[in-house]
Amino acid sequence: MRSRLCCLILACTPAAMTPAAQAQDTPVAKVQVSTTRDPVDKSYRKMIKGMERFEREHAYAPAASLRFRLLPRTPEVNMGGITLRVAGDTVSVKVPVEPDNSFVLPRNETALREDAAVLANRKTTSMTWRAAIVTPGLPPDTRRLGDLRLECRVGVEAGLVSNSSPLFGWLSDALTSADDVCTSPKGNYLFFAERPLFAVRLRAGERNEVLPFNFLYAGGDQTREMLPFCDCQVLLDRTYYVPLWDTSWPDDTLVEFEYMDDAVAAGQEAPQ
Repeated sequence: MRSRLCCLILACTPAAMTPAAQAQDTPVAKVQVSTTRDPVDKSYRKMIKGMERFEREHAYAPAASLRFRLLPRTPEVNMGGITLRVAGDTVSVKVPVEPDNSFVLPRNETALREDAAVLANRKTTSMTWRAAIVTPGLPPDTRRLGDLRLECRVGVEAGLVSNSSPLFGWLSDALTSADDVCTSPKGNYLFFAERPLFAVRLRAGERNEVLPFNFLYAGGDQTREMLPFCDCQVLLDRTYYVPLWDTSWPDDTLVEFEYMDDAVAAGQEAPQ
């Protein structure tokens, strides 16, 4: 099966000065933001749209809250000491980053008007971004399918996946909205586990099913040429898809992980 990584192109364009600023007699001083050349950046407006979608569709994960999380893309990236900032023409807002590299994005009306960017002190190809929506109280080594459905909707709406390559030509123009990407088998959204995966199982009451191999490792067909364009570049063995589109699996379905190191310790043969 060909890879189904959802790839979107994000373009951030500086906004014009606000009408209030234009009315002033003296020019408004620009905020100087110190960033790495070719920084990781996301559209603040789009990320706020993702947050608004979370509020509208909170029923998928009624007990969960929304955070965003940064993950490494290349082996050499240092994920310690990451700083994050919302930067516009006249506004600069520091965003606290937790030790697990997750954060909550504050709402700022000036940043919205100025079409600000969310900037990190890392380069574009060094990190990937994801929504993190986790219902509290789940059993260890599990996720909840409704949480993942909402993560996909928020992540696509927020423009968090920003890879582009002709190698992923299967992604048609019709599969660029959250409504399409998150409801179609052809628009699967890539998720990351905490450790290398051996198997993933869905469980809903008496029904349970081990996901096929091509739901693991970004479809299992990544080539050396394709990996630089995949969010999974360094985390390939932690990646998985789930059938977000299959409504026969309810939102309360548990997604259970069996990790590679546990399987090896138990003497199981790694998947081929």
